Amino acid sequence: MSDYITIPNQITDKSFQMIQDEIDQIDPSYTFNNPVEEAIIKRAIHTTADFDYLQNLKFSHDAVAKIQHVLLHGGTIFTDTTMALAGMNKRKLDELGVHYHCFIRDPRVFDIAKTQGITRSMAAIELAATIPTEKLFVIGNAPTALYKILEMVQQGRLNPEAVIGVPVGFVEAAESKQALYDSDLPAIVALGRKGGSNLAAALTNAILYNLDLAEKK
Repeated sequence: MSDYITIPNQITDKSFQMIQDEIDQIDPSYTFNNPVEEAIIKRAIHTTADFDYLQNLKFSHDAVAKIQHVLLHGGTIFTDTTMALAGMNKRKLDELGVHYHCFIRDPRVFDIAKTQGITRSMAAIELAATIPTEKLFVIGNAPTALYKILEMVQQGRLNPEAVIGVPVGFVEAAESKQALYDSDLPAIVALGRKGGSNLAAALTNAILYNLDLAEKK
């Protein structure tokens, strides 16, 4: 067996260098809008090994700055899956005083879903709307959650600072993300079918790890 790297930070550094090398091969003229978006897109590729995110990952209405504000001012992150929440760096979130919840298994959500005849992902948005802090929604699985956010915003019942919307799949995944991207909400969106809870967590972590870059943007 050949020698291989065992030091974690060296593995990460080599991975990101390989990512840049491949970007140079795919499109030598490709340029990132700014260092923050570069860090986010490269983190997405690092997590998924999918270079389509060079084109598919979109940013709207100064979303990064809005997300930064939530992270630096004791806001709350709401995820649609326990997997997305599990992938986030809790130590850094705790250091910043950021709150975080996934209500999908909350008994109150079961009651709301049953009473209103909606999905638990939608009911979780209803419950999140009652929490009196600045809000960042991180959605990696449920298109219905994105539609519910948009619906409640239109009704004046919800005012999130930003949304990370990257549901993966076939039924309404692409459509819900396009609707989010076309809205007035600050958002990071993975257009098309690709996405997932792992990507949702990675995008959140990318901003968390690069708050100094976000402040300088």
